[in-house]
Amino acid sequence: MNPFQQKPGNVADGILNWSSVYPTPYNKMTVDPYTKVRIILMNGIEVEAALFKHQFHRNCPNNDLRRELALSRRVEQQQQKRINWLKPIDETQLETTIGYEHVAVDLTAWLAQNEPNSYVKQALDFALLEDFDHLYRYSNLLDLDSQIPAQQLVKSYVDITPGRPTIAEHRFPYESTKHPVDFKTADIRTMLNTLIITAGEQQTMNFYMNVGNTYHNDLGRQLYLEIAMIEEQHVSQYGSLLDPNATWLENLLLHEYTECYLYYSFYQDELDLNVKSIWELHLEQEISHLHKAVELLNQYEKKDWQQVIPGGEFPKLLQFHDTRDYVRQVLNDQICLTANRENFAPVDQLPQNHEFFLYQSRVNSDVNAVASHNVIVQHQEKFNIDYRAESKPNPVQGLTDTTKDNTEIARTPAVSTRA
Repeated sequence: MNPFQQKPGNVADGILNWSSVYPTPYNKMTVDPYTKVRIILMNGIEVEAALFKHQFHRNCPNNDLRRELALSRRVEQQQQKRINWLKPIDETQLETTIGYEHVAVDLTAWLAQNEPNSYVKQALDFALLEDFDHLYRYSNLLDLDSQIPAQQLVKSYVDITPGRPTIAEHRFPYESTKHPVDFKTADIRTMLNTLIITAGEQQTMNFYMNVGNTYHNDLGRQLYLEIAMIEEQHVSQYGSLLDPNATWLENLLLHEYTECYLYYSFYQDELDLNVKSIWELHLEQEISHLHKAVELLNQYEKKDWQQVIPGGEFPKLLQFHDTRDYVRQVLNDQICLTANRENFAPVDQLPQNHEFFLYQSRVNSDVNAVASHNVIVQHQEKFNIDYRAESKPNPVQGLTDTTKDNTEIARTPAVSTRA
């Protein structure tokens, strides 16, 4: 499908009344995990749309253009509320969090498998193992505090087992800055993938920043605090891949195209008829936003949309599916990687004076004060083992012991991952 060839409506016609904006929530007991994954991701995409247009508005001196941004931004805000309020009243903060980490795992894995740029793919694979571990840590908290097995929420769609341990993920800020991609020469899939993953991780960061301190006990509050800091690193990493030379209006066009692509992708696969109708309406609204962005790009920069998105035909649609084997392979191959400025390297190849070790010695000076470690220890003390839901044993031998949390792997040089 080519959204540039679709007939658009008027942007203002997308403004809805209250009864239309407030949706019928999904049933948390029967919802398909991928429906929930799509909802969480599109909430993040719409938050990014609103925040981007606010920043554009603040950096634009032309009030005629600012008015156009305000109009489409109001529709984006209604879309965001409609999507975010699909969450039911009886779904707890931590149950929602399990969904956020499920998104992070399956989305990142799908994007990595469909990413033509090897550098961007490596960045995706790298953070994939960290979000995978976050799912494991939060799942142990859920079982510890509520005796709810996270597999009940994600079903058999994703494994719950250690990834690169969260304690090993804390790195000096310099390491989050990567090489940007030149969008003028990049494959359209790379442009889409970087925008999608940046928005998705940003929403996770924002969610933990804003709700983490509302958890009902200290251990949970501490875990949210710690993982929120890793999400900041991920947003920095992914955001640095975006092209800083793209103009505001070029970026506007890319944002609207990304939204059209995702709504169209998700409309194809959605099983929940209520949610499917939302994807359909939002696609129609976003097509009008896209065509307005085309008009503004031509009016203010004298550029044709094909100078930014040649052809316009959607690439392979984003379809969530089982990525467990892929995640296991990346875990097996890349467990001991860490970031090294713009690149990645095994921990044991870093010099002894590397910033990674300096940061680790300050932030994790007392391992027993690290929440991501303590949540596993407390679960093991209460139930004798940690909480896992594995289709196969963890591929990294150093992570197979269910009675001991490994705080050295990927953090201390020369620690063996296998026998």
